[in-house]
Amino acid sequence: MTASILTVDDSASLRMAIRIALTGAGYAVTEAVDGADGLAKATGTRFDMIVTDLNMPNMDGLEMIRALRQQPAQAGVPIIFLSTESDADMKAQAKAAGATGWLVKPFQPDQLIRVAQKVLGK
Repeated sequence: MTASILTVDDSASLRMAIRIALTGAGYAVTEAVDGADGLAKATGTRFDMIVTDLNMPNMDGLEMIRALRQQPAQAGVPIIFLSTESDADMKAQAKAAGATGWLVKPFQPDQLIRVAQKVLGK
């Protein structure tokens, strides 16, 4: 069975780059345009992994993670931040919110695939 991954980013070009990398590795990808859209999509469907940006309009990645971690159906779903932010304090906040890992943009497609394989065990 193919793992399903939700990508949440306000940049259409970055969503496309993520989709190309992950679908090329055999994963099914659903896209959301910001945290509010990501929360709505993840509320209706359980994904195997979520990749999210930090800074987005309407709802940022931290707010979305906090809201998702309140939902029992989302327990244990790995959430990876993919952000230009690399500040240690921000990473600590993300970890406290429930993020599983952190990748800094720009990313290499094989980097993202390795992370997906590691957290999904596939």
